[in-house]
Amino acid sequence: MATRHTTRIIGIDPGTGLLGFGVVDALGTKVRLVDAGVVRTRPHQPLDERLVEIYEALQQIISETKPTIMVIEKLFFAQNVTTAMSVSHARGVAMLAGKQAHCEIVEYTPLQIKQQLTGYGKATKKQMQEMVRVHLNLAEVPKPDDCADALAAAVIHAAQMRG
Repeated sequence: MATRHTTRIIGIDPGTGLLGFGVVDALGTKVRLVDAGVVRTRPHQPLDERLVEIYEALQQIISETKPTIMVIEKLFFAQNVTTAMSVSHARGVAMLAGKQAHCEIVEYTPLQIKQQLTGYGKATKKQMQEMVRVHLNLAEVPKPDDCADALAAAVIHAAQMRG
């Protein structure tokens, strides 16, 4: 009989102003919250300085929580190219921090995350937060929504690993 082991997963919702992260432990059908929050940078700070702050903060979080898998949202932007570019930089920095810590990198689109978590690809932020709360058996919904989105990514990957 194979022994089951806990897998630690960090979910990332990339952004330069707010980067959401959520760390969970997955064992069988159980998923437990380890840590979650956001990395904030100052709005008028140069992009290169923001990226250094994000990288250093993620290195610290990864060092403290020791995940083996990083789940990160794939970018999907239809409108604002400038926002897409800066978010893609933050995404790259996050992936670098994960890879340097020997994490397996897994990517999902926002649509995949919403469909798998709620069963509906156009779920609202409130619906996403509530489903994360339910899956992790939390007393309150995780806030801000960047944090909930990161946890959602980690939670759906834990489900994918089971099934």
